[in-house]
Amino acid sequence: MSPPDTSFAPSENIAKLKESATIAVSQRAKALKAEGREIIDLGAGEPDFDTPEPIRRAAQHALDHGATRYTATEGTLALRTAIAARTTVRRGRGETITPAQVVVSNGSKQSLFNACFCLFGPGDEVLIPTPSWTSYYEMVALSRATAVAVMGDPNDGFRVSPASLAAHATERTRGVMLNTPVNPTGTVYTRSELDALLTMARERGWWVICDEIYLRIAFDGDATSCLDVAESLDRVVIVDGVAKAYAMTGWRIGWTISAAPLAKAMAAFQSHTTFNAAAVSQAGAAAALTLGEPVELAVRAMVEQFRVRRDAAMAILAEEPAMRVIPPEGAFYLFIQAPGAGSVPDAGSVFAARLLEKHNVAVVPGAAFLAPDWIRVAYSTDIDQVKTAMRRIVTAFRER
Repeated sequence: MSPPDTSFAPSENIAKLKESATIAVSQRAKALKAEGREIIDLGAGEPDFDTPEPIRRAAQHALDHGATRYTATEGTLALRTAIAARTTVRRGRGETITPAQVVVSNGSKQSLFNACFCLFGPGDEVLIPTPSWTSYYEMVALSRATAVAVMGDPNDGFRVSPASLAAHATERTRGVMLNTPVNPTGTVYTRSELDALLTMARERGWWVICDEIYLRIAFDGDATSCLDVAESLDRVVIVDGVAKAYAMTGWRIGWTISAAPLAKAMAAFQSHTTFNAAAVSQAGAAAALTLGEPVELAVRAMVEQFRVRRDAAMAILAEEPAMRVIPPEGAFYLFIQAPGAGSVPDAGSVFAARLLEKHNVAVVPGAAFLAPDWIRVAYSTDIDQVKTAMRRIVTAFRER
Protein backbone atom coordinates (compact mmCIF):
# COMPACT_ATOMS: atom_id res chain seq x y z
CA MET A 1 0.00 0.00 0.00
CA SER A 2 1.35 3.46 -0.92
CA PRO A 3 1.81 5.88 1.96
CA PRO A 4 -0.71 8.72 2.08
CA ASP A 5 0.24 11.89 0.27
CA THR A 6 0.99 14.41 3.01
CA SER A 7 2.23 17.17 0.72
CA PHE A 8 0.37 20.46 0.84
CA ALA A 9 -1.01 22.06 -2.28
CA PRO A 10 -2.73 25.39 -1.61
CA SER A 11 -6.19 26.05 -2.95
CA GLU A 12 -6.67 28.57 -5.72
CA ASN A 13 -7.90 30.97 -3.05
CA ILE A 14 -4.37 31.50 -1.72
CA ALA A 15 -2.16 30.09 -4.46
CA LYS A 16 -0.67 33.50 -5.26
CA LEU A 17 -0.81 34.93 -1.74
CA LYS A 18 2.39 36.61 -0.57
CA GLU A 19 3.55 36.81 3.03
CA SER A 20 3.33 40.29 4.58
CA ALA A 21 6.76 41.81 3.99
CA THR A 22 6.44 44.14 6.97
CA ILE A 23 5.72 41.24 9.31
CA ALA A 24 8.52 39.18 7.75
CA VAL A 25 11.05 41.96 8.42
CA SER A 26 9.92 42.27 12.02
CA GLN A 27 10.19 38.51 12.55
CA ARG A 28 13.70 38.45 11.04
CA ALA A 29 14.77 41.31 13.30
CA LYS A 30 13.42 39.51 16.37
CA ALA A 31 15.24 36.32 15.37
CA LEU A 32 18.53 38.20 15.09
CA LYS A 33 17.94 39.85 18.45
CA ALA A 34 17.39 36.41 19.96
CA GLU A 35 20.82 35.45 18.62
CA GLY A 36 22.35 38.33 20.55
CA ARG A 37 22.53 40.93 17.76
CA GLU A 38 21.67 44.50 18.81
CA ILE A 39 19.20 45.22 16.05
CA ILE A 40 17.40 48.54 15.70
CA ASP A 41 14.03 47.50 14.29
CA LEU A 42 12.55 50.21 12.09
CA GLY A 43 10.41 47.76 10.16
CA ALA A 44 7.13 47.40 12.03
CA GLY A 45 4.56 50.20 11.90
CA GLU A 46 3.76 50.19 15.59
CA PRO A 47 3.89 53.09 18.08
CA ASP A 48 6.31 52.39 20.90
CA PHE A 49 4.14 54.23 23.43
CA ASP A 50 1.96 52.58 26.06
CA THR A 51 -1.80 52.80 25.68
CA PRO A 52 -2.89 55.88 27.68
CA GLU A 53 -3.53 54.99 31.31
CA PRO A 54 -7.20 56.17 31.39
CA ILE A 55 -8.01 53.72 28.61
CA ARG A 56 -6.29 50.84 30.38
CA ARG A 57 -8.11 51.67 33.61
CA ALA A 58 -11.49 51.78 31.84
CA ALA A 59 -10.82 48.42 30.20
CA GLN A 60 -9.84 46.87 33.53
CA HIS A 61 -13.08 48.17 35.04
CA ALA A 62 -15.04 46.65 32.15
CA LEU A 63 -13.22 43.35 32.56
CA ASP A 64 -14.04 43.29 36.26
CA HIS A 65 -17.69 43.96 35.47
CA GLY A 66 -18.39 41.28 32.89
CA ALA A 67 -16.77 42.25 29.59
CA THR A 68 -15.84 38.63 29.01
CA ARG A 69 -18.63 37.37 26.76
CA TYR A 70 -19.72 37.54 23.15
CA THR A 71 -21.00 40.85 21.87
CA ALA A 72 -23.07 41.59 18.79
CA THR A 73 -21.17 40.69 15.62
CA GLU A 74 -21.01 44.32 14.56
CA GLY A 75 -19.75 45.48 17.95
CA THR A 76 -21.20 46.74 21.19
CA LEU A 77 -23.82 49.45 20.98
CA ALA A 78 -21.69 51.62 23.29
CA LEU A 79 -18.71 51.56 20.94
CA ARG A 80 -20.74 51.94 17.75
CA THR A 81 -22.62 54.85 19.30
CA ALA A 82 -19.33 56.53 20.23
CA ILE A 83 -17.96 56.04 16.70
CA ALA A 84 -21.20 57.31 15.12
CA ALA A 85 -21.27 60.36 17.37
CA ARG A 86 -17.69 61.30 16.52
CA THR A 87 -18.35 60.75 12.85
CA THR A 88 -21.47 62.90 12.90
CA VAL A 89 -19.51 65.77 14.44
CA ARG A 90 -16.72 65.35 11.91
CA ARG A 91 -19.13 65.10 8.99
CA GLY A 92 -20.61 68.47 9.95
CA ARG A 93 -23.33 68.47 7.30
CA GLY A 94 -26.42 68.06 9.44
CA GLU A 95 -26.22 64.38 8.53
CA THR A 96 -26.52 62.00 11.47
CA ILE A 97 -24.38 58.88 11.29
CA THR A 98 -26.10 56.02 13.11
CA PRO A 99 -24.69 52.96 14.89
CA ALA A 100 -26.31 50.87 12.14
CA GLN A 101 -23.70 52.26 9.74
CA VAL A 102 -20.78 51.07 11.89
CA VAL A 103 -19.20 47.61 11.93
CA VAL A 104 -16.46 46.94 14.47
CA SER A 105 -13.84 44.34 13.53
CA ASN A 106 -10.65 42.74 14.80
CA GLY A 107 -8.45 45.62 13.68
CA SER A 108 -8.67 47.92 10.67
CA LYS A 109 -7.00 45.21 8.58
CA GLN A 110 -10.09 43.03 8.94
CA SER A 111 -12.29 46.06 8.29
CA LEU A 112 -10.47 46.66 5.01
CA PHE A 113 -10.76 43.02 4.02
CA ASN A 114 -14.47 42.93 4.89
CA ALA A 115 -15.06 45.91 2.60
CA CYS A 116 -13.00 44.45 -0.26
CA PHE A 117 -14.61 41.02 -0.03
CA CYS A 118 -18.14 42.42 0.11
CA LEU A 119 -17.67 44.97 -2.69
CA PHE A 120 -15.36 43.35 -5.25
CA GLY A 121 -15.24 40.05 -7.09
CA PRO A 122 -14.17 38.24 -10.27
CA GLY A 123 -13.82 40.55 -13.23
CA ASP A 124 -13.60 43.71 -11.12
CA GLU A 125 -10.59 45.99 -11.12
CA VAL A 126 -9.60 48.13 -8.14
CA LEU A 127 -7.24 51.09 -8.51
CA ILE A 128 -4.59 51.34 -5.79
CA PRO A 129 -2.44 54.48 -5.54
CA THR A 130 1.12 53.19 -5.37
CA PRO A 131 3.25 52.86 -3.33
CA SER A 132 0.67 51.65 -0.84
CA TRP A 133 0.48 49.34 2.12
CA THR A 134 1.34 45.84 0.98
CA SER A 135 -1.90 44.21 2.20
CA TYR A 136 -4.17 46.24 -0.12
CA TYR A 137 -3.03 44.31 -3.18
CA GLU A 138 -3.44 40.94 -1.43
CA MET A 139 -6.89 41.78 -0.06
CA VAL A 140 -8.14 42.67 -3.51
CA ALA A 141 -6.63 39.47 -4.91
CA LEU A 142 -8.24 37.37 -2.17
CA SER A 143 -11.54 38.94 -3.21
CA ARG A 144 -10.92 37.45 -6.70
CA ALA A 145 -10.66 40.96 -8.16
CA THR A 146 -7.65 42.51 -9.89
CA ALA A 147 -5.53 45.12 -8.13
CA VAL A 148 -4.35 47.82 -10.53
CA ALA A 149 -1.33 49.74 -9.26
CA VAL A 150 -1.37 53.44 -10.12
CA MET A 151 2.11 54.81 -9.49
CA GLY A 152 2.11 58.28 -7.97
CA ASP A 153 4.47 61.10 -8.80
CA PRO A 154 7.68 60.79 -6.71
CA ASN A 155 8.23 64.53 -7.18
CA ASP A 156 4.95 65.16 -5.39
CA GLY A 157 5.13 62.70 -2.50
CA PHE A 158 3.90 59.89 -4.80
CA ARG A 159 0.44 61.47 -4.91
CA VAL A 160 -1.99 60.29 -7.55
CA SER A 161 -4.33 62.60 -9.42
CA PRO A 162 -7.69 62.11 -11.13
CA ALA A 163 -5.80 62.09 -14.44
CA SER A 164 -3.50 59.26 -13.36
CA LEU A 165 -6.44 57.22 -12.08
CA ALA A 166 -8.33 57.83 -15.31
CA ALA A 167 -5.34 56.64 -17.33
CA HIS A 168 -5.54 53.24 -15.61
CA ALA A 169 -9.33 52.90 -15.55
CA THR A 170 -11.29 50.52 -17.74
CA GLU A 171 -14.91 49.50 -18.05
CA ARG A 172 -14.16 46.90 -15.36
CA THR A 173 -12.98 49.43 -12.76
CA ARG A 174 -15.22 49.15 -9.72
CA GLY A 175 -13.34 50.96 -6.99
CA VAL A 176 -10.32 52.76 -5.63
CA MET A 177 -8.52 52.45 -2.30
CA LEU A 178 -7.33 55.72 -0.78
CA ASN A 179 -5.06 56.15 2.23
CA THR A 180 -4.17 59.40 3.98
CA PRO A 181 -1.75 59.92 5.63
CA VAL A 182 -0.10 57.37 3.39
CA ASN A 183 1.76 54.28 4.46
CA PRO A 184 4.64 54.09 3.37
CA THR A 185 5.40 57.67 2.29
CA GLY A 186 3.87 59.81 5.04
CA THR A 187 2.14 61.92 2.37
CA VAL A 188 -1.06 63.71 3.42
CA TYR A 189 -3.65 64.54 0.76
CA THR A 190 -5.04 68.06 0.92
CA ARG A 191 -8.74 68.82 1.03
CA SER A 192 -8.79 69.91 -2.61
CA GLU A 193 -6.89 66.80 -3.72
CA LEU A 194 -9.27 64.47 -1.89
CA ASP A 195 -12.27 66.39 -3.18
CA ALA A 196 -11.07 65.97 -6.77
CA LEU A 197 -10.46 62.24 -6.33
CA LEU A 198 -13.83 61.61 -4.66
CA THR A 199 -15.67 63.71 -7.25
CA MET A 200 -14.15 61.67 -10.05
CA ALA A 201 -15.05 58.39 -8.33
CA ARG A 202 -18.63 59.54 -7.76
CA GLU A 203 -19.05 60.60 -11.39
CA ARG A 204 -17.82 57.19 -12.57
CA GLY A 205 -19.84 55.17 -10.06
CA TRP A 206 -16.80 53.73 -8.28
CA TRP A 207 -16.66 52.61 -4.69
CA VAL A 208 -14.05 54.39 -2.59
CA ILE A 209 -12.46 52.76 0.46
CA CYS A 210 -10.76 55.41 2.58
CA ASP A 211 -8.17 54.05 5.01
CA GLU A 212 -7.73 56.72 7.68
CA ILE A 213 -5.93 54.77 10.40
CA TYR A 214 -3.15 57.41 10.56
CA LEU A 215 -5.45 60.45 10.33
CA ARG A 216 -4.69 61.72 13.84
CA ILE A 217 -0.93 61.61 13.21
CA ALA A 218 -0.36 64.68 11.03
CA PHE A 219 2.24 67.40 11.50
CA ASP A 220 0.86 70.43 9.66
CA GLY A 221 -2.59 70.80 11.18
CA ASP A 222 -5.45 68.34 11.03
CA ALA A 223 -5.41 65.94 8.10
CA THR A 224 -8.49 65.95 5.88
CA SER A 225 -10.84 62.99 6.13
CA CYS A 226 -12.99 61.70 3.31
CA LEU A 227 -15.81 62.50 5.72
CA ASP A 228 -14.95 66.18 5.30
CA VAL A 229 -15.42 66.20 1.54
CA ALA A 230 -17.59 63.26 0.42
CA GLU A 231 -20.88 64.49 -1.00
CA SER A 232 -22.49 61.23 0.11
CA LEU A 233 -21.47 58.06 1.91
CA ASP A 234 -23.55 55.93 -0.46
CA ARG A 235 -20.45 54.59 -2.24
CA VAL A 236 -17.79 55.53 0.30
CA VAL A 237 -16.41 53.34 3.08
CA ILE A 238 -14.40 54.93 5.88
CA VAL A 239 -11.94 52.61 7.64
CA ASP A 240 -10.44 53.64 10.97
CA GLY A 241 -9.46 52.25 14.35
CA VAL A 242 -7.60 52.87 17.59
CA ALA A 243 -4.31 51.13 16.77
CA LYS A 244 -2.06 54.00 15.71
CA ALA A 245 -3.41 57.21 17.25
CA TYR A 246 -4.08 55.67 20.66
CA ALA A 247 -1.15 53.22 20.70
CA MET A 248 -3.56 50.28 20.86
CA THR A 249 -2.18 47.95 18.18
CA GLY A 250 -2.54 44.84 20.33
CA TRP A 251 -6.15 45.57 21.23
CA ARG A 252 -7.24 44.79 17.65
CA ILE A 253 -10.13 47.20 17.15
CA GLY A 254 -10.98 48.74 13.80
CA TRP A 255 -14.22 49.71 12.12
CA THR A 256 -15.99 50.70 8.93
CA ILE A 257 -18.48 53.50 8.42
CA SER A 258 -20.68 53.11 5.37
CA ALA A 259 -24.23 53.15 4.12
CA ALA A 260 -26.40 50.89 6.28
CA PRO A 261 -27.06 48.18 3.61
CA LEU A 262 -23.34 47.64 3.10
CA ALA A 263 -22.76 47.66 6.84
CA LYS A 264 -25.38 44.96 7.23
CA ALA A 265 -23.69 42.86 4.54
CA MET A 266 -20.25 43.24 6.13
CA ALA A 267 -21.63 42.28 9.53
CA ALA A 268 -23.23 39.17 8.02
CA PHE A 269 -19.92 38.23 6.38
CA GLN A 270 -18.02 38.80 9.62
CA SER A 271 -20.51 36.64 11.51
CA HIS A 272 -19.19 33.65 9.54
CA THR A 273 -15.49 34.47 9.84
CA THR A 274 -14.41 35.98 13.16
CA PHE A 275 -17.69 37.03 14.79
CA ASN A 276 -17.18 39.87 17.28
CA ALA A 277 -14.03 41.65 18.40
CA ALA A 278 -12.95 41.06 22.01
CA ALA A 279 -15.42 42.57 24.45
CA VAL A 280 -12.78 44.10 26.72
CA SER A 281 -10.97 45.62 23.73
CA GLN A 282 -14.22 47.22 22.60
CA ALA A 283 -14.63 48.71 26.06
CA GLY A 284 -11.13 50.16 25.84
CA ALA A 285 -11.84 51.60 22.39
CA ALA A 286 -15.08 53.19 23.63
CA ALA A 287 -13.10 54.79 26.45
CA ALA A 288 -10.54 56.12 23.97
CA LEU A 289 -13.31 57.88 22.05
CA THR A 290 -15.32 59.20 24.99
CA LEU A 291 -12.98 60.07 27.87
CA GLY A 292 -12.06 63.38 26.34
CA GLU A 293 -9.18 65.58 27.46
CA PRO A 294 -7.14 63.06 29.50
CA VAL A 295 -6.84 60.82 26.45
CA GLU A 296 -6.52 63.68 23.98
CA LEU A 297 -3.56 65.09 25.91
CA ALA A 298 -1.79 61.74 25.60
CA VAL A 299 -2.53 61.58 21.85
CA ARG A 300 -1.22 65.09 21.23
CA ALA A 301 1.92 64.36 23.24
CA MET A 302 2.56 61.20 21.21
CA VAL A 303 2.08 63.00 17.90
CA GLU A 304 4.48 65.72 19.05
CA GLN A 305 7.11 63.08 19.84
CA PHE A 306 6.68 61.66 16.34
CA ARG A 307 7.24 65.17 14.98
CA VAL A 308 10.43 65.55 17.02
CA ARG A 309 11.70 62.19 15.77
CA ARG A 310 10.84 63.05 12.18
CA ASP A 311 12.71 66.34 12.36
CA ALA A 312 15.75 64.72 13.98
CA ALA A 313 15.81 61.95 11.37
CA MET A 314 15.43 64.35 8.45
CA ALA A 315 18.23 66.55 9.78
CA ILE A 316 20.66 63.62 9.86
CA LEU A 317 19.63 62.29 6.45
CA ALA A 318 20.07 65.79 4.99
CA GLU A 319 23.79 65.47 5.72
CA GLU A 320 23.98 63.26 2.61
CA PRO A 321 22.89 65.50 -0.31
CA ALA A 322 22.62 62.55 -2.70
CA MET A 323 19.98 60.86 -0.57
CA ARG A 324 16.40 61.27 -1.74
CA VAL A 325 13.71 61.21 0.96
CA ILE A 326 9.97 61.90 0.67
CA PRO A 327 9.27 64.60 3.31
CA PRO A 328 6.72 62.96 5.63
CA GLU A 329 3.67 65.07 6.52
CA GLY A 330 2.03 62.43 8.70
CA ALA A 331 2.12 58.84 9.99
CA PHE A 332 5.62 57.79 11.19
CA TYR A 333 7.47 56.62 8.09
CA LEU A 334 10.35 57.79 5.93
CA PHE A 335 10.46 56.63 2.32
CA ILE A 336 14.07 56.68 1.12
CA GLN A 337 15.40 55.97 -2.34
CA ALA A 338 18.07 53.27 -2.22
CA PRO A 339 21.53 53.70 -3.71
CA GLY A 340 21.71 52.22 -7.17
CA ALA A 341 18.09 53.06 -7.93
CA GLY A 342 17.49 52.74 -11.65
CA SER A 343 20.57 50.63 -12.27
CA VAL A 344 20.57 47.91 -9.59
CA PRO A 345 17.64 45.45 -9.86
CA ASP A 346 15.44 45.69 -6.75
CA ALA A 347 17.83 48.23 -5.22
CA GLY A 348 15.63 48.62 -2.14
CA SER A 349 15.90 44.95 -1.20
CA VAL A 350 19.66 44.99 -1.74
CA PHE A 351 20.04 48.06 0.46
CA ALA A 352 17.68 46.70 3.14
CA ALA A 353 19.64 43.45 3.31
CA ARG A 354 22.90 45.32 3.73
CA LEU A 355 21.42 47.54 6.44
CA LEU A 356 20.26 44.53 8.41
CA GLU A 357 23.19 42.18 8.00
CA LYS A 358 26.03 44.72 8.17
CA HIS A 359 24.61 47.70 10.06
CA ASN A 360 22.03 46.05 12.34
CA VAL A 361 19.11 48.18 11.15
CA ALA A 362 15.86 46.52 10.03
CA VAL A 363 13.80 48.35 7.39
CA VAL A 364 11.21 47.22 4.84
CA PRO A 365 12.22 46.94 1.17
CA GLY A 366 10.15 49.11 -1.13
CA ALA A 367 9.27 46.09 -3.24
CA ALA A 368 6.65 45.33 -0.58
CA PHE A 369 4.88 48.50 -1.73
CA LEU A 370 5.60 47.94 -5.45
CA ALA A 371 8.39 50.53 -5.34
CA PRO A 372 11.52 48.34 -5.57
CA ASP A 373 14.00 51.24 -5.65
CA TRP A 374 13.00 52.47 -2.19
CA ILE A 375 12.97 51.45 1.49
CA ARG A 376 10.49 52.27 4.24
CA VAL A 377 11.83 53.33 7.64
CA ALA A 378 9.52 53.54 10.67
CA TYR A 379 10.66 56.14 13.22
CA SER A 380 8.31 54.71 15.84
CA THR A 381 10.99 54.01 18.40
CA ASP A 382 13.12 55.85 20.97
CA ILE A 383 14.66 59.03 19.54
CA ASP A 384 18.21 57.99 20.42
CA GLN A 385 17.74 54.79 18.45
CA VAL A 386 16.21 56.76 15.60
CA LYS A 387 19.26 59.02 15.46
CA THR A 388 21.67 56.08 15.63
CA ALA A 389 19.80 54.26 12.89
CA MET A 390 19.76 57.33 10.62
CA ARG A 391 23.54 57.70 10.97
CA ARG A 392 23.94 54.03 10.05
CA ILE A 393 21.68 54.49 7.02
CA VAL A 394 23.76 57.45 5.85
CA THR A 395 26.96 55.43 6.33
CA ALA A 396 25.53 52.49 4.39
CA PHE A 397 24.30 54.80 1.62
CA ARG A 398 27.80 56.26 1.23
CA GLU A 399 29.28 52.77 0.92
CA ARG A 400 27.54 52.28 -2.41
